[in-house]
Amino acid sequence: MPAVEMLFDALLLLCMVVLAWQGVHARNMFRAVVSFMMFGLLTAVAWVRLEAPDIALAEASLGAGLTGVLLLATLGRLAPERRRPRPRQAMTLTVLPWLALGLAGTWVLLAVTLALPAPGLGEAVFAAMPEAGVDSPVTAVLLNFRAWDTLLEIAVMLLAVIGLWSLGQDVLASPSTLPAPSLPALVRLLFPLFLLSTFYLLWRGGHGPGGAFPAGALLAAGLVLALLAGARVPRRMTGAPMRWALGAGLLTFLIVAVGVMGYGEAFFAYPPEHASLLIAVVEIAAGLSIGVMLTALFLGGEPTDSRSERR
Repeated sequence: MPAVEMLFDALLLLCMVVLAWQGVHARNMFRAVVSFMMFGLLTAVAWVRLEAPDIALAEASLGAGLTGVLLLATLGRLAPERRRPRPRQAMTLTVLPWLALGLAGTWVLLAVTLALPAPGLGEAVFAAMPEAGVDSPVTAVLLNFRAWDTLLEIAVMLLAVIGLWSLGQDVLASPSTLPAPSLPALVRLLFPLFLLSTFYLLWRGGHGPGGAFPAGALLAAGLVLALLAGARVPRRMTGAPMRWALGAGLLTFLIVAVGVMGYGEAFFAYPPEHASLLIAVVEIAAGLSIGVMLTALFLGGEPTDSRSERR
């Protein structure tokens, strides 16, 4: 089967190059956005081929899903004259030297990477896995061995939302005109699958590829698609409920980190007999918060009752 795998990899690489070119040079901007989203999906497949399923999930949900949706929303808010096909431009000879230089640099970087020994703490991580509380090394690193880093990442995302809300602007005040009229019907069909996949990734995170970040990104992609398809933020979800959802991940992290000190452990040192349950609680709260925070960043401002009424 090596010949079949080599053929598949070659076709995958060729399709990625074609889609990347199409995304940059397509005359129709909607076609360029679709090419970008397809490129993200094929990049996720490439990460699977490289035996990095966690990165593949992040690429599919963030690179292709959420980023693609944001590009569609931006395209919908462009003036009609900005959507007209761009004139074709032939590639001039001045581009060829830069292209050759980029290819040469890529080969040099690849050769140096293969020549150097692989760094990392893989052996130490696998040696400590029996006490991690989960079977997935990635989840163990993110929520046990390096929980401080994950806590600070969620805190930075929350600060970004607070900073955006402080500007007092609401991007949805200028509605987006969808370039694809069939999108609302498609979103109604796919949104339950988004929710189901979100809960599956949260459950799967303790045993294999998945976890809070891919699940939260997938949830946000579904919510943003629903907003683009005409859904409104429910009035009962604005105000305090949304603030609690935004802060649930960070608050749960801190409660668990301080609570384990009551068992005589250090800050963020899970007791081995309770590590699995504590990590599951943190993952669920963090996944919800990440999804809501990414959606709040798309909204561009704090949704309030008055805004909901105007919509």
